[in-house]
Amino acid sequence: MMQIFHLVANQYVKEGFAFNPDFLEANVINIVILLSGLIYVLRKFLGSILNVRQEKVLSAIGESEERLQQAKVRLAEAEKQLNQTQLIIGQIIKEAEGTAQKVRESILAQGKSDIEKLTIAGKASISTAEYQVKQQIQQQIISLAIHRVTSELQNQVTPSMQTKIIDSSIAQLGGEL
Repeated sequence: MMQIFHLVANQYVKEGFAFNPDFLEANVINIVILLSGLIYVLRKFLGSILNVRQEKVLSAIGESEERLQQAKVRLAEAEKQLNQTQLIIGQIIKEAEGTAQKVRESILAQGKSDIEKLTIAGKASISTAEYQVKQQIQQQIISLAIHRVTSELQNQVTPSMQTKIIDSSIAQLGGEL
């Protein structure tokens, strides 16, 4: 091809560039026949290559569109699952808050009950302690009174008075028997 180009270029350089009105000498018919043959042959060859390429591109576009549709379906399913999961999480949170509130109220009620029991037990313990202290004070007062009366009686009672008291007690016992 390069050789032909060189020959043609050399021819024009030697002869110069001019319009040749003789069709046979200019090979215009040969060039037209050659070009039409090339177009005919290349059209079928390039056409088949372009058709194959077009089919591949269309096939790739179809596959891409199918994958896009599948991706959209999967995305919709994932969004649906996300919404369901969020609803379930919301329900779990509400239930947990309700349970926590119930537990809190139960603990407070139990604490109040325990405080009331401890208060009642404390009051009972205080009452028992007061009763015991009163009993001890009474016993001490009685003991002191008996001791004082005994010591005063011992100081005031003479042996003759003791004999009279014993005789009078025997007489009272004897009258009742």
